[in-house]
Amino acid sequence: MEHVKAMDFNSYKIGGWKCPCGEKYYEPEQAHRVLLLNKLKKEAIRAKLGRIKSNLILRLPTGIEHALRLKQGEDVLISIENDAIKIKQA
Repeated sequence: MEHVKAMDFNSYKIGGWKCPCGEKYYEPEQAHRVLLLNKLKKEAIRAKLGRIKSNLILRLPTGIEHALRLKQGEDVLISIENDAIKIKQA
């Protein structure tokens, strides 16, 4: 078996192992993340707004946290596009 850093998996590049016989084995954690991302893209996600003192906060479901590997205290970029909020990792 040969370790490969960038194998195609559901339009993403993830690590894994490739056998000379043609079989592929993907990194389980990376494959799980890709499957979770694909699932989240297919559905509308509900999130709650809250307030801490004078700041309005957006609470994201844990599925998004894990799929995007978000961490508490991490900076994100927020932009407004066609009356919608777009959030990107900084």
